[in-house]
Amino acid sequence: MDVHTRRVDVRDGTPDDATAVADLERACLGRDAWSEGLVREGLSGTLPTVRYLVAEVGGEVVGHAVGSHAGDVVELQRIAVRRDHRRSGVAAALLAQVAAVAAPEDRVLLEVREDNTGARAFYDRAGFVELARRERYYADGAAALVLEASASSLRTASSA
Repeated sequence: MDVHTRRVDVRDGTPDDATAVADLERACLGRDAWSEGLVREGLSGTLPTVRYLVAEVGGEVVGHAVGSHAGDVVELQRIAVRRDHRRSGVAAALLAQVAAVAAPEDRVLLEVREDNTGARAFYDRAGFVELARRERYYADGAAALVLEASASSLRTASSA
């Protein structure tokens, strides 16, 4: 079965996912990847505002998302999808779950590399709008765009 037609299951991450998530971090985010120790700490549940989600296809972790919830804002810190599973609905499933666990009135904020045209197109389709630009945000000096969407609009978009 083609990876683009297989079912995507999204669940809360656990400490057992640390190696797979850290491997995804390195593969997808390069110099900006979080260390396995930081990933393991986040997955342990000791950071009260942080929630890790993992996406599985055929029982294998192929993507993850990290959100930090404070007040009426969910900061989407990460969505990373293994290259061979991109454009197959994995990121959309992760984003839909982020929206599902947020209150409808919550805002979802994120930063995306200005030069990441694929991610920017994905977020545009999901309904995010640009709020600001952060110069030299990433380790290599690339700028980030700060984007925002309401959780309720993301829920509507994911159910369409």
